[in-house]
Amino acid sequence: MRRAPGRIRIVSGSLRNSRLDVPDLPGLRPTPERVRETLFNWLAPVIAGARGLDLCAGTGALGLEALSRGAASVQFVEPQAAAAQALRANLARLKVAGASVDAVDAASFLAGPPRPFDLVWLDPPFAADLWSALAQRLEQGWLSPAAWIYVESPRDHVPALPPQWLLHREAQAGEVRHALYRRAVALPLS
Repeated sequence: MRRAPGRIRIVSGSLRNSRLDVPDLPGLRPTPERVRETLFNWLAPVIAGARGLDLCAGTGALGLEALSRGAASVQFVEPQAAAAQALRANLARLKVAGASVDAVDAASFLAGPPRPFDLVWLDPPFAADLWSALAQRLEQGWLSPAAWIYVESPRDHVPALPPQWLLHREAQAGEVRHALYRRAVALPLS
């Protein structure tokens, strides 16, 4: 299992080269810089003004990259108290606006009243196998009609996802598969 480094950096945008403190916690697996750079190049046309949801946030690197590149807001969800506290401390130190952190597990968060998000990062702990369950909950009012959903999973595992999530792009880095989905918009019949 890969151990989290003590610090990672934001790749681009207003927070470019800012360092994030990363607690040494079991299962914490920050998304590598190269993967974040690829993902946010894919998302460049839609990031400005977007509302994001970083489920299983860990370090919060994905949501922070989005805020750095012009997202309007990001809701971070992280159940590990130490990781949530480190994320809050990084947000305060970097004076980031438009961000909030809920220290609960993703399933509990998604059991609350839904509000739609334009971008969602779904990167749960691999051993927990939560992709399909969380994806189904996201479909209960948490996604805007044309939302973008990023899914990170083990290289040899393609999670079962809702049929309206259309694969836009995917790649692999080391032992990780990372994929960007676009939620299909149902057009009304005329």
